[in-house]
Amino acid sequence: MSTAYQIVVCGSIVPDPLQTLEPVASPTGPALKNDMMLPAWLDPWAGHALYEAANLAKQHAGSKVTLVSLGPKAKLQQVMMTVGQKVPFELVALDGSASGFTEPAETAAALVEAIAALPGLDKSKLLVFGGWESASRGAGVTMQCIAERLGISDVFLGVDELKVQPDGALDILERIEAGKHQISRCAAPPAVLGWATGNLPEPKNNPQVGMVNMRAVMPALQKAKPVKVAADGVTFASVALPKQMRDTRIVKDASPDEIAREIVEWIKK
Repeated sequence: MSTAYQIVVCGSIVPDPLQTLEPVASPTGPALKNDMMLPAWLDPWAGHALYEAANLAKQHAGSKVTLVSLGPKAKLQQVMMTVGQKVPFELVALDGSASGFTEPAETAAALVEAIAALPGLDKSKLLVFGGWESASRGAGVTMQCIAERLGISDVFLGVDELKVQPDGALDILERIEAGKHQISRCAAPPAVLGWATGNLPEPKNNPQVGMVNMRAVMPALQKAKPVKVAADGVTFASVALPKQMRDTRIVKDASPDEIAREIVEWIKK
């Protein structure tokens, strides 16, 4: 039995990790120095979710992938020029902060509002994908907040694989403690999945896919709804980079036990 799914991927953008990220205090709260000048990428966890969604849609005729992305409109345009060449999707853009200092609950509220407004939304076919974690919003609770607001009780986190059974049930491979996995079975959509790394490589650039996507991406960016996501009621005493610490001593002919003992003593300090 083949089922057509409505797959919504929630994914934001993050600064290029190769850049120097320096937190500063701004009039509106903590921010990154020269934030608007930093090149951006699609969040790595969200990227895995998007590629898995496209792969699932390819296997099930009639399925549709929608990427709901919250971030500054100018940076979203920059990122979509690259991501749009990877896999086919429709974009719903929200023009707002992608800062790691925003509250997950407010982010989830904005995303849910956009999802609920999708034309022809059918919860019996709805799968909401997103990152299990985030390179900027590392709270790890955004997907759960989205599920609660959408009234979806089947939530799976740390997902590495999704298989659709002949009867339409979903077998989901989830990460658990001690480096192990468990297989969960969901009878049918709706469901929310927070993806880990998945099993798929990053798709190659396809200019033809990019041309098709960009015909819809540019109008979507022009219609991007301004949203305010902040951290109302939250105060930050300070923001700073972690301090680097190096304590080196060169010793010859030390046994492994001696080295291990010194490392443990150093950690205890």
